[in-house]
Amino acid sequence: MPVYLDHAATTPISAPALAALTSVITRSGNPSSLHGSGRRARATVEAARETVALAAGAHPTEVIFTSGGTEADNLAVKGLFWARRDAEPGRTRILVSSVEHAAVQDTVEWLEKHEGAEAVWLPVDEHGTVSLDALKKELDDGGANTVALVTCMWANNEVGTVQPIAEIVALVEPYGIPVHSDAVQAFGSIPVNFKESGLAAMSISAHKIGGTVGVGALLLGRAVKLTPVQHGGGQERTVRSGTLDTAGLAAFAAAATDVTQNLAKENLRIAGLRDAIIAAVRHAVPEAVLRGVDPAEYPEKRLPGNAHFTFPGCEGDSLLFLLDMAGVESSTGSACTAGVPRPSHVLLAMGLDEDTARGAQRFSLGHTSSLADVEAFVAALPQAHARAKLAGMAAHQSSIQTASTQ
Repeated sequence: MPVYLDHAATTPISAPALAALTSVITRSGNPSSLHGSGRRARATVEAARETVALAAGAHPTEVIFTSGGTEADNLAVKGLFWARRDAEPGRTRILVSSVEHAAVQDTVEWLEKHEGAEAVWLPVDEHGTVSLDALKKELDDGGANTVALVTCMWANNEVGTVQPIAEIVALVEPYGIPVHSDAVQAFGSIPVNFKESGLAAMSISAHKIGGTVGVGALLLGRAVKLTPVQHGGGQERTVRSGTLDTAGLAAFAAAATDVTQNLAKENLRIAGLRDAIIAAVRHAVPEAVLRGVDPAEYPEKRLPGNAHFTFPGCEGDSLLFLLDMAGVESSTGSACTAGVPRPSHVLLAMGLDEDTARGAQRFSLGHTSSLADVEAFVAALPQAHARAKLAGMAAHQSSIQTASTQ
């Protein structure tokens, strides 16, 4: 079996989620139907809604089930923008962190191109933490009157930096501007409470916490107005139409209960494994640089399962494939942009140059991770790195020779 160090992309289904899935998936019944099978499906859906709400610190009526985090992000950002602009046409600005997942970044850029939105990309520091001073500047001197919404992820999917969500909400609250947070990486990894956060909307996903792919939720305040993105049967408060995946939602609920009930203990265990990876990389490859917040200094500001490095002189893809050949599965960053030959926008926003950013490698841990996984990774890293660096140097020399002959 390969050593799996890509839990940030998706984590294996948990035992409670698998049990819930298999107990429901063979049943018939559309949860919108009125006959017995439909009512049983509806009961399963509503039980899942209550369970997910409890796990996320929300009221059940605030849980809007979706097909995953990407749909939840699209629904929140587009829906909030349209609703706010329709009510006040002058509100066309979206304040957004410069390190968002593509599901938010691309949605904002689409609204710019097609709907007249103006994106204000808030800068981050060298650790990937969004600038509160920049946010405050955009709100001061009447600027808040043109803002439709603020959106900032709870924790970064690449470098694991936890954002100051409470401070962001506190800055924005006096202006009555809704704040959305993509909490896909945070939920199930660190304590997340929708009610206590003061957010207007928050996105979460099942397959990041041990549920199935294709299921997620948007937590939406009961008083928050949001324009639907898709139309149909009027399910989910008429905000999100479409037949719900009853079995997938049962698995989502079981996974959510499992991760939140064991959160503190698992955090300590997984953080210990992460710290072992960080120490091992620094020992084996001294020139490697940890990106994001150093957990030795501010453990609460980094996800417990994330270790992200840049390796000078290496192409991230080369190191990934060489580790894969050695039986270790890692990532160069977001799975949603895998295979795209460009450096991470997150690392560039943090101030790295393109060559440095291309040497990125993310090692992420989860509920199936063990010390044996770390030991296998440690054994494979030196040779994989040496070969990747040699390949990188050869490619660099080839590009220099090609340029000199032109």
